[in-house]
Amino acid sequence: MGRHQQAETLGLIASLICALASGLIMELYLTFASAIWLVSGRLFSVCAGVVAACAVISFIVGYTRQSRSWSLKRGWIVPVRRAFETLSLSVVYASTVFLSVYAMLGVINGIMGISLFSSYIPSVTAIFSGVVGYVVFVQADTLNSQTIASLLPLFVVSGVSTAGLTTDDPNWWKNNFSQLGDRTTFAARMFNSTLILAGICVVILSYFAISELITTQRMRLKWRIVNGTGEAPKVGDEPKTEFDIPHFWARILCLVILLTLAGVCFAGVGMFRYTPHPILHNVFARGLSLPMSLLMIFLPWLAPQLSRAMYVVSDLIIATIVIAGFNWLQGNTTLTNVEALACILFMGWFIVFSRQIAAIEADRVYAQLTAERPVSVVPPDSRISPQN
Repeated sequence: MGRHQQAETLGLIASLICALASGLIMELYLTFASAIWLVSGRLFSVCAGVVAACAVISFIVGYTRQSRSWSLKRGWIVPVRRAFETLSLSVVYASTVFLSVYAMLGVINGIMGISLFSSYIPSVTAIFSGVVGYVVFVQADTLNSQTIASLLPLFVVSGVSTAGLTTDDPNWWKNNFSQLGDRTTFAARMFNSTLILAGICVVILSYFAISELITTQRMRLKWRIVNGTGEAPKVGDEPKTEFDIPHFWARILCLVILLTLAGVCFAGVGMFRYTPHPILHNVFARGLSLPMSLLMIFLPWLAPQLSRAMYVVSDLIIATIVIAGFNWLQGNTTLTNVEALACILFMGWFIVFSRQIAAIEADRVYAQLTAERPVSVVPPDSRISPQN
């Protein structure tokens, strides 16, 4: 079997193991847990935690099963970096799965009621674990930044939706999003934790995006295909081309700083609630607009490898948020709507940005594969023209 067929087969095995293990764990939990831990909120947290644990184990096995980075032949930096990547991505998957499963359990409980739904808890947990174990294992085996970025909006929407549905303040939306997390209830903790983990996810995804841009640039400069023969010129003899980006490292540094600041601001909003820390909360909340705006406005200079359509989309997003802001100042909408729009558009922009990076990665891999493949050189006169 090839790699992808092996991944599908092992994903099915992981699905069965996760389903059986999680079902057994929940049966034992319902049997031996005290009454206080069978309350719906805590019970759903345990269920979501079990499913998230299955996702983490499946991801680690799938992501590292064919990796050669654990060897110390090239020093200790490579294994440490691989371990950091594995841990970081595990946090992304665990957070996304936990919040998504918790939200779905809340919806099912609202339909059936806890008295009826509690008897189905082991079965439902086993089903969720089986699906998650399969999907995560297959994704981990062929992981790219496009897949990771697609998890971010699901994670944020699940956390915010769950917090909004379970809060005891029905009027939170009349002020701003900060009011949803400005309490000590479970819903507020859920909302703040979502923002903190979302900021961490943005920083992690930024790390992978920057790594790919650097790798692609190095490949283009040091390994160029000449006349379709796959021959590479000697170091120092490469001609200047459009791939020679002026001040490349300065651009990369600015991109790293802005992406990191955006992630830190996200985390800071959830870390410092408004009531006990009004100054710090406002610094992070209002400061988030600065790196977001600079990223979108100066994207053509920061990342010239991207397509022009990406730059147009960035400008349209800035214009849309500005119009919404003026609409709020005139009293035609609430600040919550403006914040929600800005958050959704930024998440959408970040997904498109990551997909652009994934496309660059795919083109790089394809160029490497085609260059390594032997190519027969055909005389120009005997080649078939494109028209024929």
